[in-house]
Amino acid sequence: MAAGSGTPSPSPGPRPGPGAPTGAVDDPLALVRSRRYAVLLVASALLGVPVCAAAFGFLALTESLQHVLWKDLPEALGLAGTPLWWPLPLLAVGGLCAGLAIRHLPGNGGHEPSAGFAPGAPPRAVELPGIVLAALASLSFGAVLGPEAPLLALGAGLAANAVRLARRDPAPQAGTVLGAAGSFAAVSSLLGSPLLGAFLLMEASGLAGAMLGPVLVPGLLAAGVGSLLFVGLGSWTGLGTYALELTDVPPAQDPTVPEFGYAVLTGVVAALACAVVRRVAVRVRRWVEPRRVTGTVCLGLAVGAVAVGYAAGTDREASEVLYSGQSALSPLLADAAGYSAATLALLLVCKTVMYALCLAGFRGGPVFPAMFVGAAGGLLLAHLPGLSPLSGFAIGIGAMGTAMLRLPLTSVLLATLLLGKAGLTVMPLVIVAVVTAYVGTAVLSPPGTAGDTADR
Repeated sequence: MAAGSGTPSPSPGPRPGPGAPTGAVDDPLALVRSRRYAVLLVASALLGVPVCAAAFGFLALTESLQHVLWKDLPEALGLAGTPLWWPLPLLAVGGLCAGLAIRHLPGNGGHEPSAGFAPGAPPRAVELPGIVLAALASLSFGAVLGPEAPLLALGAGLAANAVRLARRDPAPQAGTVLGAAGSFAAVSSLLGSPLLGAFLLMEASGLAGAMLGPVLVPGLLAAGVGSLLFVGLGSWTGLGTYALELTDVPPAQDPTVPEFGYAVLTGVVAALACAVVRRVAVRVRRWVEPRRVTGTVCLGLAVGAVAVGYAAGTDREASEVLYSGQSALSPLLADAAGYSAATLALLLVCKTVMYALCLAGFRGGPVFPAMFVGAAGGLLLAHLPGLSPLSGFAIGIGAMGTAMLRLPLTSVLLATLLLGKAGLTVMPLVIVAVVTAYVGTAVLSPPGTAGDTADR
């Protein structure tokens, strides 16, 4: 669920991420048998604990600030609840804080979300405060982005810098592998599964070949050990685990022929929608970059205005279209029957517009908003005959995740593991939607960009 420092420059083909090997290895098995690999495994296990503790602290602080800003502050000002207009000033202030952090602190606030999901090199220690502050200013004030990119940067940065502190001249491969282990530990806790974290980083960083196993194993170990602490902290503090999960999943029915047709349609629509979102985000980003602080404030006002419009037009809470959408997925599915087609359509349009604007100027990850938009779109399609809400929910998440992130395996897993046992039943539909969205995204992308339109 997550993202190095700086603004990565898109280029054709997969880019090496924090887990990519830095040099050729003639015999990976010889590396696994070596003493230094055993030391690497021990270091990964030890690093998983503080990295997951830092990830838990970041998520807990983000949620606490959200509560203070959106609930406690209006009450302290003597307002009756959270007023309708509250998103306007709050998101403007969030834009100001995020813009200042991006403009003046080292590291450019971390990963540029409009460039897609592409883990980069672990950030330096001096860049971590700017990354954390820019993310807190974005996520706590209601920006439509997820915490996975800052968590990836935080995990990779803490692990890699710990290696640098322990050894003045660490081996480059050790630094990259341990940086990947830190990313694993941080994002796996958020996604609720080391397996999902493994696929996410494997696809995003282009890991493949003989070195895939030796690089993934330390990360899996760090994620497994760290997740124990993550769950323990959630139980001890009473704050929960902040992991991606659904609490009320209806039983699934076997896929039907019409549902396979809806899966193809969903994949095509998702590819078209994501092409528009990315192009809008890139064009707005180009306008924001020369005027970083004032531009991000303007984006905050625009996002706030859309949230106010949704609340006024539906008599529902503006929070339904704010934030990443991670915690809103479960209520959305559970209360699917309570949403009319018109309300879902407005929810979908508002969330998508806000997503594109936040991608252009704020800091965070693109994963969870894409999942929420896909889920809302799938539930909207389920108002047509022949498609169940659960199937629409699943194929929407898979299709939109693939079209936005270009990670088909991860998108299938996200859409199906999230639904538990029901996910196995609808998996064939998800696969069809994911494949259609993946091919559609490739067709709509300019030649020679490998699906990456971030700078076009």
